[in-house]
Amino acid sequence: MTALYVIGAIILILVIMGFVFSGEMRVERTIAVARPVANVFDFLKFTGNHDKFSEWNMADPAMKKEYRGTDGQIGFVYRWDSQNKNVGAGEQETTGLKPNESLDYELRFQRPMKSVAKGHFILKSTGGNSCYVTWIFAGDSTFPMSIMKPLMTRMLGSSMQRSLNNLKKVLQA
Repeated sequence: MTALYVIGAIILILVIMGFVFSGEMRVERTIAVARPVANVFDFLKFTGNHDKFSEWNMADPAMKKEYRGTDGQIGFVYRWDSQNKNVGAGEQETTGLKPNESLDYELRFQRPMKSVAKGHFILKSTGGNSCYVTWIFAGDSTFPMSIMKPLMTRMLGSSMQRSLNNLKKVLQA
């Protein structure tokens, strides 16, 4: 009988945690880059350039890629399909471009799990030949995945920061 109470308590705790952590998952990371904001924007707006800094794009050289539209313009769609479980399959569509200010895109994941998220790069000039690049990822976190939200936020944030570090190296080379 005690075992049933323990199991019931664990289930209750997990359900409560699911509701507490439900809602939007938002991860934001920023890096300073010693390049003019216009140069950084012109590099980032081309989704093909993400292969040079994004940890996910670089994780599987054998990943299948497809493109629709004109890269660097609103409506461009990049599709990927990887057997690497950390990369999965999905597509990214450019949804907004404000020259030297921001880039917006929608991510539609197919695998390892279906979901939709928004991504943003926000650029802020610090004057002269440098700027800040802020990368934002935002998506819904619903039960039961919401239980993992703190861990997912930490893991995603670490990958985003490593990718931003790669971006800085590429642009400052």
